[in-house]
Formats: sequence, structure tokens, C-alpha cells
Amino acid sequence: MHEPAALAPPAVDWHACRFAELAPDALYELLALRSAVFVVEQACAYLDADGKDLHPRAWHLCGRVDGALAAYARVLPPGLSYPQPSIGRIVTAPAFRGRGLGLPLLREALALVAREWPGCDVQIGAQAHLVHYYGRAGFVAVSDVYDEDGIPHVDMLRRHGAAEPA
Repeated sequence: MHEPAALAPPAVDWHACRFAELAPDALYELLALRSAVFVVEQACAYLDADGKDLHPRAWHLCGRVDGALAAYARVLPPGLSYPQPSIGRIVTAPAFRGRGLGLPLLREALALVAREWPGCDVQIGAQAHLVHYYGRAGFVAVSDVYDEDGIPHVDMLRRHGAAEPA
């Protein structure tokens, strides 16, 4: 039996902007993606509009493939979610999963953190089943597993100067 050939990673157009710079249709698209995955697919009733999107130093990182939103992450300044800058709402659109976008998304988000807050560590609140995945990007668990909105999570920290995601 033959395994299906892996799809080649698509060419991605990465763009980071502040909330006020998001066009209404782009804002709608990213909020719809976050809701489709985190609320509907993961059956997690939580308020996605937590006010952090609006922060003047928050960034919205969008990866587009042929114009379609394929990947997204929110990058927050130190002191908003954690003492360090943080990356969250990390998501790949269902139609683009399995195409190798996760680590490039993390690389782009980490590069954005390095530009905005040089020399800083980065913290995330990862879903517990993704600890190994984020470990490949240099993150290490710094908390016990805790419940966040019905999903087990772990706080993870990536020290400044950690190796690039593999």
C-alpha cells in the first residue's frame, strides 16, 4: 500500500499589521477562522474578543495563499498576557492543514517578536497535546497542565537565543 505523497508547502504571503490597519473584510476573515477552529471545531465556548486584539502594540500576522487566509497568529507585547511578549491564537485554516505551514508561521511570529522586542523571551499558553510540537520551536513547559475553557493547557517559554524552529 502506498502512502499519499506529501503536499509541497505553498508559497505564503506573510503580512503583519495592527488592528486599526486591518481592512474590514480581513478582520472578518481572521475572526471567522479563529471562531471556526477554536469555538466550533474544538467545541470550546469562550469569548474570543478579549480586548487584546485592540491593544496599540498588538500585531496580527496573516499568511495568505493565493489570497486566502491560510494561517494566523496574534503577537502581543510584554505585560498584556504574560511578562514576556507572547504569541497566541495560532491557527492554520482547515483547508491548508498538512501543508507545512505551522513552523513557518511560528518562525514569522518569532521574527516579529525579535524585531519589536529584541532580546526578549517569548511565552505561550499551549494546548497540552501540542507541547512536543512547540518544543520543536524551542519552547519548554514552565507550568503544570491547567484547564483553560475546558481544554488542558501548559504555559511554555522560549528563551531569547534559542535555536530556530526545526
